[in-house]
Amino acid sequence: MAELTIRKMELEDIEQVMFVELTSFSSPWNEDVFKQELTQNLHAHYFIMELDKKIIGYVGMWIVIDDAQITNIAVLPGYRGQKLGEKLFRFALQQALQRGVTRLSLEVRVTNSVAQNMYRKFGLVSGGIRKNYYTDNNEDAVVMWVNL
Repeated sequence: MAELTIRKMELEDIEQVMFVELTSFSSPWNEDVFKQELTQNLHAHYFIMELDKKIIGYVGMWIVIDDAQITNIAVLPGYRGQKLGEKLFRFALQQALQRGVTRLSLEVRVTNSVAQNMYRKFGLVSGGIRKNYYTDNNEDAVVMWVNL
């Protein structure tokens, strides 16, 4: 039986995380951004989802005092539609709560209704629009948030 685990991201994970990143986003981060997040950003918390030692997803967030901002969340395309994104997001929420967070927010593409629907399951609501937020195509972002 396959073993699914979620754990803190380490520098050694970046190569596999980059595969998730490149197959998930039209404006992917590069390795240096992840290295900086893991080694220099004291507010950053990143976690990976592994299935039999293969990284199939990850989530990142910044926590400042009692406020959390999801920076990114992704699951490999071949593993989508299995509620793994929900499992990963739930884990991030639990981590945030353990660290005393009272409010969580994120941005999501206006066209990404699948993600928006998932976030609504966790109580997030739309708080507005960030015009031209995404640099690859100037798409707007919906700002979603929840009081925890």
